Amino acid sequence: MIQIIAKIKYWIKILIRKEIIVWPQIELETSWFGNKHAGFFVDTKLLNSKSIIYSFGVGEDISFDEKLINSYNCTVYAFDPTPKTINFIASKTQISPKFIFHPYGIHSNDGEILFYLPSNPNHVSGTTSKIRNDKNREGKTVVVPMKKFSTIIKELGHEKIEILKLDIEGSEYDVLDDILESDVEINQILIEFHHRFASFGITQTKNAIEKLNTHGYKIAAISDQYEEYTFLKDVS
Repeated sequence: MIQIIAKIKYWIKILIRKEIIVWPQIELETSWFGNKHAGFFVDTKLLNSKSIIYSFGVGEDISFDEKLINSYNCTVYAFDPTPKTINFIASKTQISPKFIFHPYGIHSNDGEILFYLPSNPNHVSGTTSKIRNDKNREGKTVVVPMKKFSTIIKELGHEKIEILKLDIEGSEYDVLDDILESDVEINQILIEFHHRFASFGITQTKNAIEKLNTHGYKIAAISDQYEEYTFLKDVS
């Protein structure tokens, strides 16, 4: 029933031009990682204890990361500058040494930037976008550290990443070029697109998908909410 409702909402959004018509571009068996409301489909064939995962944007839910670690003993490098997230990670008494947290975010430039927190105190994730679908009410702002993908890779020294996950509240559109133009081998790119935010639109998501396709990444799976996309490097 939940999937049926999600599909109805999806087609309504298409009719009012708030959503794009999209479907998987390659056929591939994938598995869901994370809780039922927040996660991604993943191709698990090549995952092992040597796999490197980059997880940008974790909030107060690391079920996606923990399931990967528990299933394959891989290493997850997680990144999030949100104050609530930093406190959440610090408060966890049991956390795998394979989960390596960095209290900064990914951005198109290095340095400190203004970060907009949600107006609802029960919400967690902040954003670099001032306007979003929160009845245009502004929450508090903080200044947080950000780094370019190319800077992060240089500092951490990785040449190959099995999975790169982006759940960064709209900043995915700004950082994609730096990611795709890097010399790092990335097998899977997982993105939650935020064209539902008032400051973005479906054109930006369409352009992002085209850009990924141009660099050899094809859609392998889409979540039931039609927000989380799994892109795989097509080597055929």
